[in-house]
Amino acid sequence: MSSSAATPRSSDSGPDEGPGAERVADDLAAVVSRLLRRLRGSSADSLLTPSQRSVLARLQDGGPATTASLARAELVRPQSMRLTLGALENRGFVTRAPDLADGRKSVVSVTEAGSSTLAGVRAAKRSWLAEAIAGELDGAERRTLAEAVELIGRLVDE
Repeated sequence: MSSSAATPRSSDSGPDEGPGAERVADDLAAVVSRLLRRLRGSSADSLLTPSQRSVLARLQDGGPATTASLARAELVRPQSMRLTLGALENRGFVTRAPDLADGRKSVVSVTEAGSSTLAGVRAAKRSWLAEAIAGELDGAERRTLAEAVELIGRLVDE
C-alpha cells in the first residue's frame, strides 16, 4: 500500500474518490445544525432552555454532581451554572443535598419531576424524528440513513 493510499484526502482527486473531506464536513455540520434546531423545536412546550435540558440530561445520565463540576462539564462559569440550577430548583426539577465529602459544598440531583420532564423532551424529539423518517424516506433511503448513522457514530466515538 502506498503512503498516499493511507493518507486521507481533503479534495476531490478522481471519479472514485467522492467529494472532498472539507466539503463533506461543511455539509454535515450544516445539516446537523439544522437537525438540532428542529429537534429543539419539537419539544418547545417543555419550557426548558437548551442549558437546562443539557444539565438535566447530565444529572440524569451521570448522577449527582456539584455546581463546579457541572460548570466544568458544560463549559460555563460557575455563576452561570448557579443561575441554571436555581431555575431548575425553583421548578422542582433538581434538589440539593450536602456533599458528604465536603460539607461546604452541595450536590445536585435530578428529581422525579425533572426525570419525567426530561423523558418527555426526549420522547418528543424521538417521535418527531421517527415520524419525519417514516414520512419522508422509503426503505432504501432508511437503510442508507442507518449506514450514515453508523459512520457518524464512528467519527464521534474516536
